[in-house]
Amino acid sequence: MNAGWGLLTPEFVLAGVAFLVWGTDLVLPQRWKGWLPYLGILGLLASLATVVAQLGLNAQLGGLIQIDHFSVLFRIGFPLLGIAVCVLSLDFVRQRLEHPGEYYGLVLVAVLAMMLMSSASELLTAYISLELMSFTFYVLTSYAREDPKSNEAGVKYILLGALSSAILLFGLSLLYGATGTTTFVGLADSLRQGTALVPVFGLGLVLVLGGFAFKVAVVPFHMWAPDVYEGAPTPVTAFLSVASKAAAFALLLRLVATAFLPIGLDWQAVLAALALVSMLVGNLVALVQRNIKRLIAYSSIGQAGYLLLGFAALGPGAAAVSDAILFHLIGYAATNLAAFTGVTAVFNRTGKEEIADYDGLAQRAPLLALVLAVAFFSSAGLPFFAGFTTKFYLFAAVVRQSPSLLWLAGVAIVMSLVSLYYYLVVIKHMFINAPPSPERIKVSRTLSGAALVLSAIIVALGVYPSPLLQLIAKASRVLFA
Repeated sequence: MNAGWGLLTPEFVLAGVAFLVWGTDLVLPQRWKGWLPYLGILGLLASLATVVAQLGLNAQLGGLIQIDHFSVLFRIGFPLLGIAVCVLSLDFVRQRLEHPGEYYGLVLVAVLAMMLMSSASELLTAYISLELMSFTFYVLTSYAREDPKSNEAGVKYILLGALSSAILLFGLSLLYGATGTTTFVGLADSLRQGTALVPVFGLGLVLVLGGFAFKVAVVPFHMWAPDVYEGAPTPVTAFLSVASKAAAFALLLRLVATAFLPIGLDWQAVLAALALVSMLVGNLVALVQRNIKRLIAYSSIGQAGYLLLGFAALGPGAAAVSDAILFHLIGYAATNLAAFTGVTAVFNRTGKEEIADYDGLAQRAPLLALVLAVAFFSSAGLPFFAGFTTKFYLFAAVVRQSPSLLWLAGVAIVMSLVSLYYYLVVIKHMFINAPPSPERIKVSRTLSGAALVLSAIIVALGVYPSPLLQLIAKASRVLFA
């Protein structure tokens, strides 16, 4: 292996461990297969160790892969998310899914694809990485073969995903036809020098944004999210909600900041419109949901609208806005993971996921009720929690960078207040309504520990975000150097 390919050592480690998990699953007796998730976690830790060994590195591989502070931030974050998903999946997979080796191997491959997405600096590399991630989620979504909802969700996801992939690839081909290059830097140079075929480039840009809009579930490309979130196995829903969205936004942020920044003002109105309708639809439709996973799905659509608000303000010298986008993305990831930890624990014991099924949860499982309350208060943006601090930074950065978007930041604040209502409805069920049964809901030590750690992270980001902001600032400065 030459020095250039050595940059991909973390990805090679993950690929090797994924094949090891699959191979071990074939020969391991059934009674020993409970150790497979721990083998996957060891692989993620090994990959994480190789990433840490590359800290401070600024190098590229043939113009296809860029290793810098920005990519390292996500190459550390995605293995951590993978570990969290493996921990969330332990009881669920053991009780409800067959072939655990295949499941955990797919989780590793998804993390591998996300790491490549965050490092991609060329269109085809980015597209192949994005599709590798999508393929793993198509399988994971429909992994509960005996569950009709899971099968339905998988079919819907793959059909709509294939359509969005075709739109995205067509847009990428138009960008290449307009500029003659597929590297992000080459696209920016072509725009600055005025050599790009503007009409063709504009159409390609619209199609690319449409493809990404589907991947991050913003209105009007959101129709798949509620059904897929509800039908997928609950740990997969958590993985899809957090990691896939973070990976898509990471890739989009590098693409916009590196390739499209010279024409930043030209797409501001389009992104502002997408942000507006996503915030409105996501939060207003969430008001009438009765299923906890569908409620979180529509809430996630609203959160994507908040992030797009940041993208609408991106332009030359907008590193502070990039900082705020990354900060909100990390806070969102911790908050949603905490919420799904509680949802998964309840489902493991009851097999139910309607909001009414959470009646009296504070009496039956006080820890779960507390964790869910922390997560929901954070999502709504109440003080002392991560959601408040990240939204404050995001909205303030947007207004400072683009005062013309002040009205849109105002809409975002109002929608945050709306979200507080539907979260309080769930909290009312947990803390005020009488439980249907006095039987306690037993939670494994592993899930309890994960819930407490995630809750502590939410509070820590809410009251003392400075260390994380310093790391984020280094990542953003790379994009806007």
